[in-house]
Amino acid sequence: MTPHDQDPRAVPPPPPPLPPPSDDLLLRPVAHLERKAAALLILTLALVIGAGLYLLYARGVFEPTQRLVLTADDSEGVVVGMDMTFSGFPIGRVRAIELAPDGDVRILIDVARRDAHWLRESSVFTLVRGIVGGTTIKAYSGILTDPPMADGAERPVLRGDATAEIPQLMASARELLGNLNAITAEGAALSGTVANVRSLTERLNAPGGALGVLMGNADDAKKITRTLDRTNQLLARIDGMAAKADRQVFGAAGDPGLVPEARATVVQLNGLLADTRQSLMKVDAVLAEAQAIGANTREATNDLGTLRAEVEANLRKVEGLVNDIQRKWPFARDTELKLP
Repeated sequence: MTPHDQDPRAVPPPPPPLPPPSDDLLLRPVAHLERKAAALLILTLALVIGAGLYLLYARGVFEPTQRLVLTADDSEGVVVGMDMTFSGFPIGRVRAIELAPDGDVRILIDVARRDAHWLRESSVFTLVRGIVGGTTIKAYSGILTDPPMADGAERPVLRGDATAEIPQLMASARELLGNLNAITAEGAALSGTVANVRSLTERLNAPGGALGVLMGNADDAKKITRTLDRTNQLLARIDGMAAKADRQVFGAAGDPGLVPEARATVVQLNGLLADTRQSLMKVDAVLAEAQAIGANTREATNDLGTLRAEVEANLRKVEGLVNDIQRKWPFARDTELKLP
């Protein structure tokens, strides 16, 4: 059987073990061991120095900067290395904090020249210490067209301490709680007011209601009620009298009333006036004939007398109708209403 005819799944036999090294090979020294150790130390030191230089470069130590000095009366919360931000982005870093001869605090800040164009002569700087979080230094430039801030410029910083108002707030809250306890204490004015309100509510729910509360006692409330009842009765009688007067003046079913009669009388008066007008026109015609014809004067005079008699008769009729109207017209009478 050839090796090619064997089963391929068969495991080959392990190789024979190597002979153990000799003692001379184990005790042989490493060549140039001191040089290799020195090279490793130098490489490690170079890596550490390179990493430190890179960190310094990343933090902008080698970047050109310009100095900004902020003055304040208190530098609590300010530490060396904290950032100064503009619109939320850090553009400077605190390098030192020193005390001026006049007692103020000078905060020395290095601003990167590539970000220095955000600072203008009109820029405002704030030092804010919040309730939560640390102290922050912020720069605000409202007018970016102003001249840029010079190197070494000194500017005051505006301080805002939210924690400074906590004692005042606590004192106000303590005073408010004391006043609240005094108001709600037993025997206080609020308790009396609540009792009065309860009594008033009970009186409102009692018989008599609001009228009894307004008048003060039940007898006066009953008097007011009786007065209102009498007033209602009187008003009912006045309404009946007014309805009767309306029927007399304007009429009702089967009763023409005074106004329709007066209207009919006025129609008759208009007819009589029309007759009178015609009679006067005849008089004018007769007078014209009297002036035109002088020979028939006596005859015209007789005619004129007749026409005059007719005019006087018509006038008497008119006078009678006017008297009748005055007699029938309701406002010519004594219309005074006497209340019981």
